[in-house]
Amino acid sequence: MPVQAITPRNGKKTARARRHPEVFTETSPSRAQARTLTGIFLDTGHLPEIQKYHALGIIRGVTTNPTILAKSGLAVGWSGIEDRCRAIARLIDPLPLSVEVTTNEPDDMLAQARAFITWGRNVNVKIPIHGPQGGTENLRLVHELETRQNIRINVTAMMSAQQCLLAAMAGATYVSIFGGRVNNMGYDSRQEVRRLRELLDGFGSTAKIIVGSTREVLNIVEWFEAGADIVTAVPSLLDGMLVHPYSKETVQMFLDDGAKLQAERPRAAKSASTR
Repeated sequence: MPVQAITPRNGKKTARARRHPEVFTETSPSRAQARTLTGIFLDTGHLPEIQKYHALGIIRGVTTNPTILAKSGLAVGWSGIEDRCRAIARLIDPLPLSVEVTTNEPDDMLAQARAFITWGRNVNVKIPIHGPQGGTENLRLVHELETRQNIRINVTAMMSAQQCLLAAMAGATYVSIFGGRVNNMGYDSRQEVRRLRELLDGFGSTAKIIVGSTREVLNIVEWFEAGADIVTAVPSLLDGMLVHPYSKETVQMFLDDGAKLQAERPRAAKSASTR
């Protein structure tokens, strides 16, 4: 597959087209199709949670990593990882599932990436931007997998716009910036997302911006406003988005007044029958 060139638009600002959520429609989705998915990705490995929120129609994918899977109660060992990820992929198909490599050895990451994509047509592979000591091998592998092996990659563990830009130039389908950790370091993650949005749009990149490490409900809306294509959220944050105390109070008022009306109807009917 030829390498996709990313070229600037002669410095001219152009309006960004509105993106609409879509799903895979082919057994082997093209790069263009993989990049049309936009919305909230659920951050969990628990099947009951995924079933619950998928049934609501409000998620556009699921993300996992070794830490998430370790907390989800799956069976220990490679077979446990495979069984759980296959089950998730089947459940949410055709929405995408991100599965992260468990090693930082290039040959092992390559082998895992090839294995992961056999678990479901909607599986993409998460690879960190670099290892614990830095380095360039991970990015080289991202380029190899995306441009020569037709494997969709989600580059993860990034904390800055410049990291994400390089991942996009290497060919990554998704670039994941950890907005919550950026905030924890004393920076405004919204500015970093805006900067990244302008850079990718200016270079004509089709890479999707994922903002993760979400700490509060407000993050979700703010990061979408700043230009994120996708925001990851744990189930409790979706509950926080949905349930509002004034909504509860208002609905209770409606129910109370409805009960009064129901109680008055029999009396009104009886009064009418005695006339």
